[in-house]
Amino acid sequence: MTTKAFAPSAAVPRKSSPLARLTDPRVYCSLAALSLILIVPRIIDSPFVMHVFVTICVFGALSTAWNIVGGYAGQLSLGHTVFYGIGGYTTALLIQHFGLSPWIGMWAGAALSVLVGIGIGYPCFRLRGPFFSLATIAFLEVVRLLAIHFHGLTGGAAGLIVPLNLGWEWMIFREKFNYLYIAFGLLLLTLLVSWAIRNSRLGFYLTAVREREDAALAAGVNNTGVKLRAVIVSAALTSLVGSFHAMYMTFLEPATMFSLATAIEIAMFSLIGGLGTVVGPLLGTVLVVPIAELARGWLGASANGLHGFVYGTVLVIITLTLPAGLVGTFGPRVGQWIDRLPGGGRRQDAHAAPASRPISGEPGQPILEAKGLVMKFGGLTATDNVSITLRRGEILGIIGPNGAGKTTVFNQISGFLKPTSGTVAVIGPDGAMTNPASADEFSRLGIGRTFQIVQPFGKLTVLENIMVGVFMRHPKVDDARAAALRVARLVGLEDIKDVEARNLPIGGLKRLEVARTLATEPSILLLDEVMAGQSQSDTQRMVNLIRTIRDTGVTVIAIEHNMQAIMSLSDRIIVIDSGKVIAEGNPQDVVKNRRVIEAYLGEDFVDAQGI
Repeated sequence: MTTKAFAPSAAVPRKSSPLARLTDPRVYCSLAALSLILIVPRIIDSPFVMHVFVTICVFGALSTAWNIVGGYAGQLSLGHTVFYGIGGYTTALLIQHFGLSPWIGMWAGAALSVLVGIGIGYPCFRLRGPFFSLATIAFLEVVRLLAIHFHGLTGGAAGLIVPLNLGWEWMIFREKFNYLYIAFGLLLLTLLVSWAIRNSRLGFYLTAVREREDAALAAGVNNTGVKLRAVIVSAALTSLVGSFHAMYMTFLEPATMFSLATAIEIAMFSLIGGLGTVVGPLLGTVLVVPIAELARGWLGASANGLHGFVYGTVLVIITLTLPAGLVGTFGPRVGQWIDRLPGGGRRQDAHAAPASRPISGEPGQPILEAKGLVMKFGGLTATDNVSITLRRGEILGIIGPNGAGKTTVFNQISGFLKPTSGTVAVIGPDGAMTNPASADEFSRLGIGRTFQIVQPFGKLTVLENIMVGVFMRHPKVDDARAAALRVARLVGLEDIKDVEARNLPIGGLKRLEVARTLATEPSILLLDEVMAGQSQSDTQRMVNLIRTIRDTGVTVIAIEHNMQAIMSLSDRIIVIDSGKVIAEGNPQDVVKNRRVIEAYLGEDFVDAQGI
């Protein structure tokens, strides 16, 4: 028997293809603004102005590359100039020792930076909060000290002079405008890569990881894997810019190339412009760098360190008045203004939603088997020899008093907790039972779960939240959007699909949680108190939705404290108390069980009633 997870596909609107998006008026406006970087220095024709605009391009590119890790993925790296320095030193050393053109050496530096990025990221991405930032600073300091120590190779603290070979082959020019061409090209490259990532599955995954790592795991995202992909791209781009900047300065020293202050500056530009946005880092750079450079140019040596004061002042003002940054605050208004221009607006065209994943198997067939689950936290035993067999096509209700261990069971059968002892087996694509090892592997095998405390990706819209789940089965953005619209319609969220998730009431958040889980096209759906805290009408809507989901072929396990709802929904009930299964059977028999009544109402009540 084979059933579809959802209703048949229908034609739904979608955003246009990536190629068509390049013709959006917003793109034209952005390119027109970028062209000023080349036009203004031509008009003014000043060496100082030329230097300012080259610096804008360099730091704009560095900040945009950093934003892929720090903004999209939310990993606050304060040692990112390690890649900048590696790129510069690698390129300069290859010129000095092998006569290799910097156009080739810069790619060698990028490759080395990627390897270093993986070596730093793999262990450090397991750290949380300030510990990750401190670890990146430590790696930066280690590399800086190594550059000083190996003075025979790098020149040590005295620095290294780049051989002054003039010409395009060596990236050193008398005509300074050539530097601006290259810097502008690198800026365009980083912006294009950043835009492509933001509008791809990887961009959605990075945002999901930044917002809620557990919810991302439940959507089948390999959190460490996507972070590593981000750092690979970011490290390579940062290294390329560092190689060019070394040729521009023609002198390298560890204190400059591996500077913590520079690393903080490029992070600050992103924060000022808008973390996690495509053009935010560049806007932050355009706002701050000219002010600092002009101050240093006018005041000369007496302004030594003044740029730091300028950066700090702007950062304080932006943080206090525009906490979302320039793009986060003004971007929507500018976008609406552009959409009102002739030819503006978001073009949409019809696109059939991709077919949902078929669910095969016979009703009543075992689909999940948990045997002898024991979970100990120190001296506390949260689950004690819990065994559950789930049969295809049923709704299994799990009830019990608060603190009985129900959610701990859920965490074990969805891969979020590894049992102290016991096994969890899930039927795989080949029809055989398999033992997945991680939460994202459980999800890819068809185990979808919600959370007792809802975990929306707050800064994504309702539709984008659902798309994060869809991507597991449909990697193309347009296919994912079409499938997400289908799911939104099924759960009653289509009318608010463009609302940011953080603005939804509790009923909407609960349905969004179910929708995002359904979007992974699971064969088993684990619902953890999805009716808690809802109004009576929202509760009835959720009950009807769960029945509809089961009718599409999805097997359901539900934890609930709403006894009326769970008893009317469930084909079978399991009762857990103090981490043990105390009763199992159909709802009518379970509610009459003495041990169940005792668990909820106490032994004295049972004795008084003579049960």
